[in-house]
Amino acid sequence: MVILQKICYRLRLVKKSVLVLILMICAHLSYSQLPRIGQGLGNLKSAVGSQNTRGRSDTSSPSSSTMGFEHRDDAADSITISYRYLDSLKSDFLDSTIDDFNKVYTVPPNYVTLGNNGNAAYPVLFTPFLKAGWDAGFHAFDAYKYTIENTEFYKTTRPFTQLSYFLASGKEQVVKVLQTQNIKPNWNAGIDYRLISSPGFFQTQNTNHNNYRFFSNYQGKRKRYSSYLVLLGNKFSSSENGGIMDDSLLKDPGNKKRFTVPVNLGGDVQTTFNVFSTKLNTGNQYSNFTAFFRQSYDLGIKDSIIINDSTTNYLFYPKLRFQHTISYTSSSYKFKDTLSSPVFAQTDSAFFKDRYDTTLNPANGLNFSVQDKWKFVSNDFVIRQFPETKNPGQYIEAGLRVENFSGYFYSGKKNFYNVVLHGEYRNKTRNQKWDALVNGEFYATGLNAADFNMYANLTRFLNKKLGDVQVSFQNVNRSPSYIYAGNSSFNFDNNSITKKENITVLTATANNPKFRLMARNISIANYTYFKNFYQADQFNGLVNITQFTASTKNKIIGHLNLYSDFIVQQTAGNNPVKVPLLYTRQRLALEGLFFKNLNLSTGLEVKYNTPYKAYNYSPVMGKFFPQDSITITNLPEVNLFFNFRIKSFSAFIRMENLNTVDVTHGFGFTNNNFAAPLYPTPGFLFRFAIQWRFVN
Repeated sequence: MVILQKICYRLRLVKKSVLVLILMICAHLSYSQLPRIGQGLGNLKSAVGSQNTRGRSDTSSPSSSTMGFEHRDDAADSITISYRYLDSLKSDFLDSTIDDFNKVYTVPPNYVTLGNNGNAAYPVLFTPFLKAGWDAGFHAFDAYKYTIENTEFYKTTRPFTQLSYFLASGKEQVVKVLQTQNIKPNWNAGIDYRLISSPGFFQTQNTNHNNYRFFSNYQGKRKRYSSYLVLLGNKFSSSENGGIMDDSLLKDPGNKKRFTVPVNLGGDVQTTFNVFSTKLNTGNQYSNFTAFFRQSYDLGIKDSIIINDSTTNYLFYPKLRFQHTISYTSSSYKFKDTLSSPVFAQTDSAFFKDRYDTTLNPANGLNFSVQDKWKFVSNDFVIRQFPETKNPGQYIEAGLRVENFSGYFYSGKKNFYNVVLHGEYRNKTRNQKWDALVNGEFYATGLNAADFNMYANLTRFLNKKLGDVQVSFQNVNRSPSYIYAGNSSFNFDNNSITKKENITVLTATANNPKFRLMARNISIANYTYFKNFYQADQFNGLVNITQFTASTKNKIIGHLNLYSDFIVQQTAGNNPVKVPLLYTRQRLALEGLFFKNLNLSTGLEVKYNTPYKAYNYSPVMGKFFPQDSITITNLPEVNLFFNFRIKSFSAFIRMENLNTVDVTHGFGFTNNNFAAPLYPTPGFLFRFAIQWRFVN
């Protein structure tokens, strides 16, 4: 409770002003700093200093009992912290590098957004949805979502807190708070919170997202029992403007302030901006809550090491594990358009008639909405056997999962269920050179009967210089997402899509300290998609996509480095998948350690993709869909950055979209790129971000 009060107190300080937060940081930098932060917090084991068997620092000296001022021991603030994901055998360490702003930002670098932080987004690298079974079908905001799969379970020797604050042009703000600590050596708990709030540069584009997560993991003293608990929630509020009315409006000298450009939805609604609550009149409101609890008990061989008369280190080698997982999820997906002014309601009404073939009466304003709600309960039972003693990375498991869920639509409530059989074989050899994984699941009965997912992966570690190589195969047979079902509130066409999609993915990767390469082929039968703003369809042929990616770091001279990322992808024939042939991101950075404690990375970033018929966007459905009439041709995106870290304090300063400069009607940044037809991206953006890590 004391830790939570500290976090709430610091969060209130962040709310008051950026200046106050900076003053706090500067004051704190004079004490309680993390030593050797340049190596990453996870590599601070050598900074802990000598400790006795009870974990206390050995500070005994002839002068330790004398009164007076004492020299501060930096080792007292050191920390060893690691984390891992659920079902992962590998532990990772916190990344303290500053070479890439997108590691700490909310949007990955190779994502296409509708122009504002928090708006709908999708990756440039085409990635199919590889989940069998039930799916609601709303994924436009997945880039901002907290999930069980991306939850990090920590282990730390001292309480650890990380505060992050982002500020950008147009009053865009992001607040992130992470706090974790080991309550006991075998019990960790923490909280994770993020706020994204941005009005945007065009009308009806404001966003307000809130994500929170409580996580905990526990292992019994004798290492037989373990448990994981996660409580998380996501609330997404994103206004939808349907794009600007015409591209030519951007060239009008009277529209240099982009908020004056007329848009298709939402009208000229005056909104008051509040970082913690932004009013939404026209747009999407998605929310979900998940409670997850897993516990397991092992049978096996016990052992122990006596450290001293009062300390015993218990060892345990599992041979058989019994595991139960229960999860509950409630979710809501809603689009609404509530305009009180009949003047602007008339414009929205015309948009709905033209794009959705839906007639609305705007005489007294609009009060239009569609919504799907779901409640989902899953019980999963697993038995896992470990053939080789002292190697928990080799096991065979079999499981049974029972899913019960209900959908709430305008047509009424429907109840469903699934019974799923699943199994897995894993063998990570004790010499750490081979890692083989085969798993699968089959939906035996229920709503998604005959769905299945098969996955196989083989990894070979060569050496530290050459890294590892990996090959994988995946085949998924899945029912179309429920948004394509006839009784979904979002199915305006009343035409159910019933044929199952079948997706096959073949992947090969090579990864080492100098570069990462990937080659992938994706084949999709019965590809399901929206062919326009509201009509669903399935592609009768076979969609085939071949992809190559490469990431490298090259030293040019001295402290000058070049980071290069490439994506090359090609589809075969005429199909609904639209991708650019080439995407690249180049970062030329001056980097190094200066003045003993100043870690610096500053330089130029350029992003570019070849012209292509980029997806259009359906605001009501929250879906990107293919179009063949408009080719999006953008200039390379040019950004300047200045990133630095002093011990535990990091700062990121960026000037983005310098490529939009235009002198046609006087100097300005008005030569906008486009994310989709009628969806321009912002002009010049100034971003400032700080990240503060400290030990309690």
